[in-house]
Amino acid sequence: MNVPVWVNGELLDPAQATVSVFDHGLMVGDGVFETIKIVNGRSFALTRHLDRLKLSAQRMDLPEPDLEAIADGIARCLAAAPAWPLGRIRVTYTSGPGPLGSDRGNQGATSVVIVDEQKPFPAAADVTVVPWPRNERGALSGVKSTSYGDNAKALAYAKARGGGEAIFGNLAGNLCEGTGSNVFIVRDGQLLTPTLDAGCLAGVTRALVIEWFGAKEMDVPLSSFYTAEEAFLTSTTRDVQPIARVDDTALPAAPGPVTAQAMRVFAERAAADLDP
Repeated sequence: MNVPVWVNGELLDPAQATVSVFDHGLMVGDGVFETIKIVNGRSFALTRHLDRLKLSAQRMDLPEPDLEAIADGIARCLAAAPAWPLGRIRVTYTSGPGPLGSDRGNQGATSVVIVDEQKPFPAAADVTVVPWPRNERGALSGVKSTSYGDNAKALAYAKARGGGEAIFGNLAGNLCEGTGSNVFIVRDGQLLTPTLDAGCLAGVTRALVIEWFGAKEMDVPLSSFYTAEEAFLTSTTRDVQPIARVDDTALPAAPGPVTAQAMRVFAERAAADLDP
């Protein structure tokens, strides 16, 4: 990739861009991040994503990120990139260099912006439920932190079993989320999605689907996932993606009528406003 990256205010060739080996984002996963969709060379829902980056930093007791500088970094990277039909922006914000342990350093935070092309997701997803529950009462519950080791392990587990996404339950035995997605199901004709108290990330696409299309937020037993009339995933780069299969259970339709309507509404509203 030849598109410049932005590191702490500087636009750099990717081959020359570096951060300290002592950076706590690398050392202990002490940081937060955002993935933002690019549509024909322009960012989508940038304000919501930067607001969530700030909130994640607050919840991890990190210094407040300079959102104006990061937004300028995004604009500079996009100006140097092709106008991809679909792409992604990755914003990473860490506590910066620190000692060889959990104590934080005092050299200042690290901010990085990278942009790249994104391949479209398949028309429908097969998902795998993993045996490790989310801790909905944990300190990082619902925080988009760089501590993604459990997600990497879960996704590898799912892909080894033919799944394109891994799905977590939580300690209460309820449906939670995917490694990089939120989950909606249709039961008795009603669209449902786990509450944020279930431990899932407050996804930007999740929120837009609820606002634009409607869904009831409630605890959903993990067992209900297998008997759903329809189900779909939402995320920044997949928008609304029907689920065809949960483990070895094929769902009745992918997309079913509710999912298909949600897909249409989301596409229409997103096309009409790039920063909703």
